[in-house]
Amino acid sequence: MEALDYHAEERRKAEFDLEEMKIVWAGSRQNYEISDRMARLVASDPVFRKDNRTMLSRKDLFKDTLRKAAHAWKRIIELRLSEEEAHMLRSYVDQPAFTDLHWGMFIPAIKGQGTEEQHEKWLPMAYKMQIIGCYAQTELGHGSNVQGLETTATFDPQTDEFVIHSPTLTSSKWWPGGLGKVSTHAVVYARLITGAQDHGVHGFIVQLRSLDDHSPLPGITVGDIGMKFGSGAYNSMDNGLLRFDHVRIPRNQMLMRVSQVTREGKFVQSDVPRQLVYGTMVYVRQTIVSDASCALARAVCIATRYSAVRRQFGSQNGGPETQVIDYKTQQSRLFPLLASAYAFRFVGEWLKWLYTDVTQRLQANDFSTLPEAHACTAGLKSMTTSVTADAIEECRKLCGGHGYLSNSGLPELFAVYIPTCTYEGDNVVLLLQVARFLMKTVSQLGSGKKPVGTTAYMGRAEHLMQCHCEVERAADWLKPSVILEAFEARAFRMSIACAKNLSKFSNPEDGFSELSPDLLEAAIAHCQLIVVSKYIEKLQQDIPGKGVKRQLEILCNVYALHLLHKHLGDFVTTSCITPKQGALANEQLRLLYSQVRPNAITLVDAFNYTDHYLGSVLGCYNGNVYQRLYEEAWKDPLNDTVVPDGYLEYVWPILKQHIRTARL
Repeated sequence: MEALDYHAEERRKAEFDLEEMKIVWAGSRQNYEISDRMARLVASDPVFRKDNRTMLSRKDLFKDTLRKAAHAWKRIIELRLSEEEAHMLRSYVDQPAFTDLHWGMFIPAIKGQGTEEQHEKWLPMAYKMQIIGCYAQTELGHGSNVQGLETTATFDPQTDEFVIHSPTLTSSKWWPGGLGKVSTHAVVYARLITGAQDHGVHGFIVQLRSLDDHSPLPGITVGDIGMKFGSGAYNSMDNGLLRFDHVRIPRNQMLMRVSQVTREGKFVQSDVPRQLVYGTMVYVRQTIVSDASCALARAVCIATRYSAVRRQFGSQNGGPETQVIDYKTQQSRLFPLLASAYAFRFVGEWLKWLYTDVTQRLQANDFSTLPEAHACTAGLKSMTTSVTADAIEECRKLCGGHGYLSNSGLPELFAVYIPTCTYEGDNVVLLLQVARFLMKTVSQLGSGKKPVGTTAYMGRAEHLMQCHCEVERAADWLKPSVILEAFEARAFRMSIACAKNLSKFSNPEDGFSELSPDLLEAAIAHCQLIVVSKYIEKLQQDIPGKGVKRQLEILCNVYALHLLHKHLGDFVTTSCITPKQGALANEQLRLLYSQVRPNAITLVDAFNYTDHYLGSVLGCYNGNVYQRLYEEAWKDPLNDTVVPDGYLEYVWPILKQHIRTARL
């Protein structure tokens, strides 16, 4: 069975160098080699098997997660893996675990908000996993509104301690991953109170469990919040609840890089600007954007490979039926998602550069680009995660009925992925933050202050308000300058329209609330412009490999013109293009689908995902779908017996008419 390759003919059609495309996808040859090595290391290790995840009970699933996390750490130590290699290995294990929050939130929070002394004390223990941490911010009653958190940290000058307390039911910490059963420590966010004064929300390092027997420390109530959406999915994670009953911690366990409390109980702002806190936020959100491209690529890989295997209708004179991927309806739904995966990959690369640039500027006390970077990462986190969540579900539909099976890999991928639309900032709330930034930028246009970075296009206000699209034939839409100007004009005119409507309100906040749906659309237009512009910038770089750049150009045009088609109303109503030009864009889009088709399988091969990582019988590399589906069916526990448990008690009496209606 393994020797067969039902996709071999599809792969022979490819018009580009696959190995070079793999390197482009990975970002560099070094990244590709590390990724490939770690993926194969995980796939070849029987401890990391995951084909039975959906059949495990919650307790067995969680124990399986603990086993895999411990084995991963053992392999990391044995092989002396670098930080990057270790991160790759954990990601390919592909099972949400307490380690995600330890490495992804707990350590970055201490690095970003702790003093040098706190770094020296806590980070060595955290890096060696002598302590395991989580990030306890969200409460039962408050998530997005961080300033509304209710947990208190009251300074006691008599003992030089903070008293951490949960004054209400809704102040219970709720949702932190790793908290429920594993974490020994947490970065807890609470309202800092000195004397009778509330200084707002600050972070504190709090020990939760004994390092001897793992029991909760006095005053701490902690547990798991229960089953979540999906079968395996995020149920491998111990999302937790936490309450404090006057728990005391030393004063030096407040994260004091930005602000401090003295021995006398005086609240003092340090010399380090408070904006540094946003650096950690920018870091976390840029990683989420990169993860979005991976999740989207995974779903697209499954749907594309299956669409090339599945045949339905179209048979003539006894010949084979038509491959589903050859239907234009399938292409028009699938290929824009394929293009989006590449687009998100490239904007994710750019965000990594942006984070590095912002970090260097912050260290030099240059905060000029921070507001723009904050808005940019907030908007792209929102847009890419929303699109990816919807796209995974669309890929499930593209796989027909078989996509509903757990072993298709898509239901579980969807269940694991959709929390990203909420955590690290609710997507709607984040877009409204972007909208505020855009309105502020527009308001400063006449002041002589030039917009920078991703809002630099607003500096050409007069041109963007007056320009008209010069498209006369479909092929004109292949010009990057034409596409870019259309997206810039649309984004700018939508922002200007919102600003004008806001000016009609005597109270700006009332206006913002009333016009929030329009502001959301303007924010989305701005974010889509960023992705399109960064993709075009990518194409201006030197891209080696036979046919690679040509394929990336095709996908870039598919991405942009699909967005134009989807949001045609915005482009037309803002007079950026005419209805006829919109029709020409759609005509060109159909032609582009035909150019993607011969390369579709090889384009998803470039993601270089192992069958183990994909976890999908529909998306397997060799395309032997039906044999695998049949074999997997017999592995289900229900098929352990021919006659089901419960037959004699419940089915037999029905068949033999032994059940009688009781008389009342």
